[in-house]
Amino acid sequence: MVRSILFSVVMSVSLCGCYSLKKSVDNGKPYNDQIDWPPAYELDKTVFYIHNRIDINASPQTVWNILIQAEAWPDWYQGMHEVKVLNGFEGAIKSNSKLTFNTMNRDFNGIIREFKPYERLAWETIHEELNAYHAWLIIPTENGCSVITDESQYGKLAKLQTIFVPNKLRRLHDEWLEGLKKKAEL
Repeated sequence: MVRSILFSVVMSVSLCGCYSLKKSVDNGKPYNDQIDWPPAYELDKTVFYIHNRIDINASPQTVWNILIQAEAWPDWYQGMHEVKVLNGFEGAIKSNSKLTFNTMNRDFNGIIREFKPYERLAWETIHEELNAYHAWLIIPTENGCSVITDESQYGKLAKLQTIFVPNKLRRLHDEWLEGLKKKAEL
């Protein structure tokens, strides 16, 4: 009886996770061609994918200059801790920078894979339980810019996240974008 109930709960949560994953992919398709996804992170191969977007009433330059100041992320986004840029400049990311950070109570190492000022930034994190590619796009608009952040993941934790907390990363990325918006529009 207990196994039957547990199986039903896991299947229900799993189906919700799959719906969330499919919905995210559909929402992100118009911009995926602007991200240089490494083969392991392409959407047809990934385990978990998330897409978030926000409009900001600030120039792409303003947003970019805030975004590359990685060591300052914890000042305006509560989901990042202990961010260190290992080969940047005064806490800022540059092309091929390496960084360490803590998010969701896990320590990660990342390396910048895309760095096109005022347009694109992406890093890859490789962890024993989760590999991720996190990309940012800054698209100029009439009133400032739209900022998109997409993340593709695979590994054991990505599979568990898809089943048990499919919307947690979406919420965290929404908070990150809201913090960026608030800081950029000051």
